[in-house]
Amino acid sequence: MHADRSSFEAYMKFLAEAASDGAPQVLETRHALSLHFDALATQSLMSRKHPDKLVLGYTRTMMGFLLLHPTPARISMIGLGGGSLAKYCYRHLTNTKVVAIEINPEVIALREQFQIPPDDERLEVVCADGAEYVANQNARPDVILVDGFLAGGMPVQLGTADFYAACHARLADTGVLVANFLESDPDIPLYLEEASTAFGQSMSLSLAEDSANYTLFAWKGSPKLPALNALLARARILETAHALNLTGAARRLKRGERIASDRTSWPKPGRLQIR
Repeated sequence: MHADRSSFEAYMKFLAEAASDGAPQVLETRHALSLHFDALATQSLMSRKHPDKLVLGYTRTMMGFLLLHPTPARISMIGLGGGSLAKYCYRHLTNTKVVAIEINPEVIALREQFQIPPDDERLEVVCADGAEYVANQNARPDVILVDGFLAGGMPVQLGTADFYAACHARLADTGVLVANFLESDPDIPLYLEEASTAFGQSMSLSLAEDSANYTLFAWKGSPKLPALNALLARARILETAHALNLTGAARRLKRGERIASDRTSWPKPGRLQIR
């Protein structure tokens, strides 16, 4: 009871004192640390007991790229935040080079607080604009994860046709792009339209696990996903090494392919109900 009370008091204090200038702020409670740009939205959440665990559902859903590319040699992440995805991939994909691109040096300055390991041969944190990094780097990642947000939402440059074209060009021949969208973002149909100019019908959109976020998957290589039974078989194998609901992710991924490939079925802005 005392622990719960102290966490509640810490939260109420944070609400009362949180700045509204868009600077990153950390809420510390007995059990968790969370990153915020304002008092309302949580950008990242870390369990103190299990700092490498993916606590937020959308981060677990983004790991669904494993169904398409289980052993990536290189992952580029746009947006570091509290480092949840970077830490998970660094710990569990031991043959993968992880490069996290974060535009805000104040966010990077919090890496020790969120127990993000120091740079080494498998992990690199770069302070740069993610869209410019993708357009100008020569490296060809197998996976690009897009989870870049500012206080006002997703930066405009991460949802344009030029950005998606750069991602398509930069990805390896069988590469996968995964992008996180807020459910409240009215421009999600526009992002789908722009992404389709680069990836055609090789896309899927699904509701993220346990959250009000949506996840876009787009891929190179085969224009269609494998059959559902094949995806489920992959999921069961992967779940022996990953504490993730990849079986559920496989079902959402396959259903989302049907939605994303048919423009007439795209929901109206703000009313996405893909499950």
